Amino acid sequence: QVQLVESGGGLVEAGGSLRLSCVASGSIVSIVTMGWYRQAPGKQRELVAIFNSVGSTTYQDSLKGRFTISRDNAKNTVYLQMTSLKAEDAAVYYCGANIRTLRNGPLSIYWGQGTQVTVSS
Repeated sequence: QVQLVESGGGLVEAGGSLRLSCVASGSIVSIVTMGWYRQAPGKQRELVAIFNSVGSTTYQDSLKGRFTISRDNAKNTVYLQMTSLKAEDAAVYYCGANIRTLRNGPLSIYWGQGTQVTVSS
């Protein structure tokens, strides 16, 4: 059993900042990818930023320079620092990860429950 738990969402004024956290716990052998996605009402879930299988980062192009992903491998935690927030950044932010729970076993995708980010203009 694996759980991803996000925290840090909330209401912020336009131009403000928020820092999201996501902790993975449970029967984890290895975390191959881990990152952030978001879904606004009426829209599809989209990539925000992610650590890939070799530890490099990928960002949604439009968010580069304002959002920064970081991680603490010892704590199975990823963070998303969001700055200069805009109304269009409002969404539910989800943590997603590809995790192996058995040695040499298959990868499975896990999702957190999401954390709401609301930006007031």
